[in-house]
Amino acid sequence: MEVKATALEGVLIVEPKVFRDERGFFCEVYHAARYAEAGIEAVFVQDNHTRSRRGVLRGLHAQRRHPQAKLVRASAGVIFDVAVDIRPSSSTYRRWVGVELSAENFRQLFIPPGYAHGFCALSDIVEVQYKCAALYDPTDELAIRWDDPEIGIEWPISTPQLSERDARAPRLHELE
Repeated sequence: MEVKATALEGVLIVEPKVFRDERGFFCEVYHAARYAEAGIEAVFVQDNHTRSRRGVLRGLHAQRRHPQAKLVRASAGVIFDVAVDIRPSSSTYRRWVGVELSAENFRQLFIPPGYAHGFCALSDIVEVQYKCAALYDPTDELAIRWDDPEIGIEWPISTPQLSERDARAPRLHELE
């Protein structure tokens, strides 16, 4: 496996080894000891799986008191996956990184606590699976507007399909 740093502290791109032959492929999508050796020492306590259609945008989401580290991958289709630094004391506060994750490239994005996460579906059907290092708590969640101009994410879609909650989400400065 190869692990690449991004412009945001702790946000990592993981490229697992994929073994392909005429039967298909084999890929180890998580191995605690190997990931810890690569600097990903999160203890994951919850796995989530979501399905979306082309044009759906989910996010930006985070938790306040119990922030979640996440390890994200697309098991079907293609997504544009985004992490946003929402740590006010950070030198990269409000900065973002975006990575294309797909069933074909097998990439994963590790997002440590202190970052908001979101993605948009770029193929007809997308299935995303992600591990979380803290349990989901609906009383602790926050949503940030997907097109917050102070963050300036360059999404590859202009008119996404949003949940009602995401469509009403405030800008980051309104949460401060």
